[in-house]
Amino acid sequence: MQSEYVIEMLNIRKEFPGIVANDNITLQLKAGEIHALLGENGAGKSTLMSVLFGLYQPEAGVIKKNGEVVKIHNPNDATALHIGMVHQHFKLVDVFTVLDNIILGAEDTKMGFLQRKVAREKVQALSEKYKLHVDLDAKVEDITVGMQQRTEILKMLYRDNEILIFDEPTAVLTPQEIDELMEIMRGFAKEGKSILFITHKLNEIMAVADRCTVLRKGRLVGTVNIQDTNQQELSNMMVGRPVQLQVEKDEAKPGDVILDVQGMTVHAKNSKKNAVHDVSFQVRAGEIVCIAGIDGNGQTELVYGLTGLEKTSAGKVTLCGKDISHASVHKRSQAGLSHIPEDRHKHGLVLDDTLENNIVLQSFREPRFQHMGFIKGDAVRSYATKIIEQYDVRSGQGPVTIARSMSGGNQQKAIIGREIDRGCPLLIAVQPTRGLDVGAIEYIHAQLVAQRDAGKAVLLVSLELDEVMNVSDRILVMYEGEIVGELDPKTTTVQELGLYMAGAKRSGKGGTRQ
Repeated sequence: MQSEYVIEMLNIRKEFPGIVANDNITLQLKAGEIHALLGENGAGKSTLMSVLFGLYQPEAGVIKKNGEVVKIHNPNDATALHIGMVHQHFKLVDVFTVLDNIILGAEDTKMGFLQRKVAREKVQALSEKYKLHVDLDAKVEDITVGMQQRTEILKMLYRDNEILIFDEPTAVLTPQEIDELMEIMRGFAKEGKSILFITHKLNEIMAVADRCTVLRKGRLVGTVNIQDTNQQELSNMMVGRPVQLQVEKDEAKPGDVILDVQGMTVHAKNSKKNAVHDVSFQVRAGEIVCIAGIDGNGQTELVYGLTGLEKTSAGKVTLCGKDISHASVHKRSQAGLSHIPEDRHKHGLVLDDTLENNIVLQSFREPRFQHMGFIKGDAVRSYATKIIEQYDVRSGQGPVTIARSMSGGNQQKAIIGREIDRGCPLLIAVQPTRGLDVGAIEYIHAQLVAQRDAGKAVLLVSLELDEVMNVSDRILVMYEGEIVGELDPKTTTVQELGLYMAGAKRSGKGGTRQ
C-alpha cells in the first residue's frame, strides 16, 4: 500500500558531546504539503534536518521515503533521493561565481567539457519561472546575503529535488522578498513538491504552512494543524510560557549627540557607483535610530564605513566629539563603539575558538582579564559563564564549547551579550534578532530598550518591518545609497514605510517627491 507520507523520520536520536540534540523525535511529511518545524534556538531543528540531508548520522531511529526504509549516509544520497536543503548558513564558495556555485557537483558535461551554456540556460529558466533574480556572473563574496539565499534556492532547484528543506529561509530577506518566497513555496507545493520549513516566525507559519511540528530542548512537543491553532498557542508550545509579542517602552528622552555623520560616501566594491552617497545623520544618547531599507541599498556599506571595516571616500564620522573617520576598527572600538555585525560568521566570531575566548575578543587586553600580557583564565571563564547564563546561550560544553558547533541563534546571543555588556556609548546593531526565536527576540528587544534608557545611543539596522516599527524612536530610510526619508514610527504606517523603501516616495533635501 502506498504510504500517506513522502518522508517519515521515526524515533530519531542524535547526540553531540554534552547534549542530546534530538531525543526520540518523529516527524512525518505528506506529499505536496508545507510542513513547518518550529522551536527555540538550539531546540534541535537544524540537527534533525541535517540528519535527513545526510550531514549527520543518527544514533537511533529510521528514515522512510514513500513507506520504504532508506539509508542516507551523505548529501549525495539525499540528492539521489531528490531531497534538497537550503542551509541557514549558506554552503557557497565565496570566490566562485553564482552560476558556478549553482552547478557545482551537478555539472552537465559532454566528452569531459562543461556545458556552461546549457547550464546557464537552465538556471536562467528557473530564475525566471520562480522570480529568483540573481547576477549569475557576480562572485558570491560580492553579493548581498539575500542574493546568496536565492543562489542556494536555485542550487536546490537545479538538482530537480522534490523534497525541499528550507532552514530559516526568511532570516535574511526583506518583507517584499519574504512575500515572494511564500508565493514561491506555495507554487512548489501546488506542483506536488513537499516542503519542510524551519522558522521562528509565527506569522509566516500561519500564512503558508499546512501543519507545524514543535520541538523544545531536543524533544517533540507535538504536531498541529495550522487552521486549528494561533500565534500565541504556537509560541507557548515553543517556549513553554506566554510570550510578550509587543515591545514595551516609554517615550525616548534624547540627550547629547553621540554619533555625528556628515557627508559620508563609500565606494561600491563591484561597480563604479557609490554604495553610500553623501549620507548625513545624528544619533543621540537615549534614542534608538533605525536604518530601514530593502537589502542591498547601502546599509551594509554604511555600517562598514562607521565601524572601520571599509574605508570611506568622503565625509566625517564623529563619536562622542572625537573624529574617528580614519581610525582602525580597534581604535573605534576603544573610542566607545560596539557592533553586532550582519554576518556573524565573517565578522562576529572566531568559529574554531572557544565560546569564552569569543566573549572576550575585544576586552581581553583589559586589566581584569590579563596581567603583564598573560591571560587570567579564571577571570575569563567566570565572565563568559555570566554572559552565557544572562543571555541563555545554550552550548553543549559551556564556556569551552567551540563556537562553530553551536546553533546559529545561540551564536547570535553570544555576540549580542558580548557587545551589549561592554556598555559602550554607541551600539550599532545590524539584524540583531536574525535567526532568533520569539522568546529570545523578546529578551533582545528589551535589552536594546534598556541600553537606550541607560543613556546609550543605539543605531539599529533592520530588514524586519515589525522590528523597525516596534523598537525604533526614529526611522531613517535608505534607498540606493541615500537617506530618502526620516519617519516617526508613532505617526507613520507600514505602507508608507514600504513606499520609501521601494523608492516611490522621498523627502529631505529636495522636498517630497512621489
